[in-house]
Amino acid sequence: MQLEKEDQARFKRLGVNSYLDLALLIPYDYENLLLDGTLHVGVAQLVDVTVNSVVRTPSSIKINLYSHNFSHSLEAVFFKPKPYMQRQFLVGERYYLYGVINCSGGHCTISQPKKVTNIAGVTPKYKTPLRNDTMSRLMQKHLTHENLASEGLNEKIIKKILEVHFPKETIAIKPKTSFLPQYLETFKYLELYNNMRQLSQKRRYFPCKEKLTNTYEEWSKSLPFTLTNEQLAAIKDIQSDFAKERATKRLVVGDVGSGKTMVILASVMMARPHRAVLMAPTTLLANQLYEEALKYLPSVKTALVTNKTAKIDLQAYDFIIGTHALLYRELPDVTLVMIDEQHRFGTAQRNMLDKLVSSSDTRAHFLQFSATPIPRTQAMIQTAHIDVSLITSTPFIKDITTKVIHKEDFSSLLEHIKDEIKQDHQVLLVYPLVEESEAFLYQSISEARAFWEKRFDNVYVTHGKDKEKEKVLLDFRDKGDILIATTVVEVGISLPKLSSVIIVGAERLGLSTLHQLRGRVSRTGLKGYCHLFTYQEKSERLDQFCKTKSGFDIAELDLKFRKSGDLLKGINQSGSEYKWVDLSEDIEIVQEVKRDLGI
Repeated sequence: MQLEKEDQARFKRLGVNSYLDLALLIPYDYENLLLDGTLHVGVAQLVDVTVNSVVRTPSSIKINLYSHNFSHSLEAVFFKPKPYMQRQFLVGERYYLYGVINCSGGHCTISQPKKVTNIAGVTPKYKTPLRNDTMSRLMQKHLTHENLASEGLNEKIIKKILEVHFPKETIAIKPKTSFLPQYLETFKYLELYNNMRQLSQKRRYFPCKEKLTNTYEEWSKSLPFTLTNEQLAAIKDIQSDFAKERATKRLVVGDVGSGKTMVILASVMMARPHRAVLMAPTTLLANQLYEEALKYLPSVKTALVTNKTAKIDLQAYDFIIGTHALLYRELPDVTLVMIDEQHRFGTAQRNMLDKLVSSSDTRAHFLQFSATPIPRTQAMIQTAHIDVSLITSTPFIKDITTKVIHKEDFSSLLEHIKDEIKQDHQVLLVYPLVEESEAFLYQSISEARAFWEKRFDNVYVTHGKDKEKEKVLLDFRDKGDILIATTVVEVGISLPKLSSVIIVGAERLGLSTLHQLRGRVSRTGLKGYCHLFTYQEKSERLDQFCKTKSGFDIAELDLKFRKSGDLLKGINQSGSEYKWVDLSEDIEIVQEVKRDLGI
């Protein structure tokens, strides 16, 4: 994009870096400077008038006019006129005026009209730091068919964009919802095209350290269960990546309990005889993954690295599992790097691990795993930046009853808890706060714990700032009946005997967080219960959640209720809120853009 110095400065003021950015500065209104033979009451229009008389007072000017374009008398009124206006209108002279006309009982007035010397047709009005005439000249100069075509846009989209910025007639657009559908579709397409193209340009490819060609089939046959079709599809995606000359960069998103661990272990097998490393966000998760590796990868020499483990020579191991403690150890040469619950690490931490195991000219294969399902539309947008695999099914169907409960249901809830404990099941109580707060309706952990400790044995308590939380969770797993906690247990330890979760003040949490908490129960096929305690009499959002089981459907539902937010953050730490696109509804346009960009 070659620009003169003056236009470079203007583009900078507008925050514009491409012709696509310029095209997305959509007019907020139009000035219709075309003569029309029909009087449109309440709408700004151009009138061709002759002055019959002028009455001037200190506070106003009233001008009696005759309109030639619709053969009717008019009165123009100027309140608090500027001194120059006193000499602007002469009896018998003919002028063009632009303003809103209102009529009552056959008497029509045009208030504070603008005198027009140049009938320029329909002029778009822009809300930008630049003056409107400067914007119009900038658009005329740079928003050309040739420039838009150079950005890769197709003829249909170019035609619509040029119609919006250089209309032959007024386009009704006041609020964005009143645009004609074909223009709304154009803006959505353009916004997605611009965003996804920028994401694809950020994507960088590096040669890999090693092409990995080992298979997983023999290992999968040795498992005491059968992998699901979606687990196998994700594994095959990774296998295909590993066989290429370039380093893999893939995000695997799986619902709670979808079996991502098996995809991790299959990836280790496919990397053999080369070394793999896995970083997990907590010691508990690292321990669990380590135990799974020992169980299902008996032929692979596996090490565990946490802040508490003694320093060992990692050269002797094929698979190294650890927490962020890995970032501070001397790591041997590694061909495959994996991060579990990737959104819980900062970009800097992920990059540190990547640098630790990459040479200057080649990269290790890189896999990220997340248990937070994202809307399918978002996943499709992400493919412009990183390869994405979704695991939407689970190895077995969980039987979890979810319902909203209120204060009057408390006695039956107590009976339910007693009944579950009698069956040697465990119960989780999630409170919104640790300490009491006057500004808060619901009890905190510190207020509620005495009630539960008085009525039940084996009650354990923890929260995010508890330094002993991992020990508390382990102790609870082995000998507890009730665990009182904050959302610290949203992602973490597997609790095989946990059958019930009660979430206090459920309306305060995002649907994805509620789903993660619900996913803590029924991990081993137990009948599960999720109770959403609220003081709200009615909540459509919670009612819909109760009927929705899949994490990906929950993500769509969350999107529908939120309708905002920087959706791309947390996955690639970039991107911005969309003005025109509705990610809960516009998947077809995403697919069209994806095809056109060849992603």
